[in-house]
Amino acid sequence: MSAGARKPRKTVSTILAHWRAHHAREARASLLRLLSTPIATTMTMLVVALALALPTSFSLLLDNARHLVARWDGQAQISLYLRQDLALPAQEALFRRMEARPDIARARLITPAQALEEFRTLSGYGETLNLLDENPLPPVIVVWPADTDTRAVSGLRDALAAIPEVEGADIDLAWVQRLNALLELGERLLLALGLALGATVLLVVGNTIRLGFESRRDEVKVLSLLGATDAFVRRPFLYTGLWTGLAGGLLASLVVAAVFWWLQAPAEELAGLYHSSFVLHGPGVGTVLALLLGSALLGLTGAWLAVSQLLRSMTR
Repeated sequence: MSAGARKPRKTVSTILAHWRAHHAREARASLLRLLSTPIATTMTMLVVALALALPTSFSLLLDNARHLVARWDGQAQISLYLRQDLALPAQEALFRRMEARPDIARARLITPAQALEEFRTLSGYGETLNLLDENPLPPVIVVWPADTDTRAVSGLRDALAAIPEVEGADIDLAWVQRLNALLELGERLLLALGLALGATVLLVVGNTIRLGFESRRDEVKVLSLLGATDAFVRRPFLYTGLWTGLAGGLLASLVVAAVFWWLQAPAEELAGLYHSSFVLHGPGVGTVLALLLGSALLGLTGAWLAVSQLLRSMTR
């Protein structure tokens, strides 16, 4: 056999070079095919973006609420209402005992006069309060537990309530516990919402791939007759799903960023009314990368499922 008729040898390097070249060609061709139908492509990507932006925004809002509640948990307070007939020296002595306890981080004594003046300032009923013959407010000692665990705080409250000079003891953070329960409910709703909208993305991408496959069915049949593998036939459609997912994830990131920018001003105003330094945190780099990765995987998965089902139907 002459040298010109000799069959070229296939090496690992040439196989990898052909494989990379085919991937690059199909990736570019898939992108150009999407750009050739801008209206349909934009509609599909907007649906994907909105389906991804909703659970992402909900998740970020839950994270902000969780961080805010964690700060409040660290400031758990127990209010000790002392007997009204307790003299000031006895109040101060009990206050010093509270400060010396190892299970109390710090304490604050509020005398009846201080409590009335604070109420006068905050309520705006100064003239009405001047008509009172005597101060109805009891002395209060506010303590901050060293251990902010719920059980530890409840146990400390019970122990302090048993002190003879104390008439009652309340935990000022019971509403935070209810808020924690609401956050747990929100997390479960977020999981259900994420699963439902993730399935929506799979269906949207799968339907897009199905339409593209049907328009190229004859081409796929010819490739199959020429011996093309399923992986070879599936590759351009997988890139279509990948580009759709990535574009949808990028648009979703922009939507989420716009939503949190819109909410920033009223959130700061609300925090200012409560004299809080809380700042609403929007999507960071990690959130954007996770969103892009998740949307790309959803696009690939939707394309793979749709093409695999169509290829199986062709071989029946």
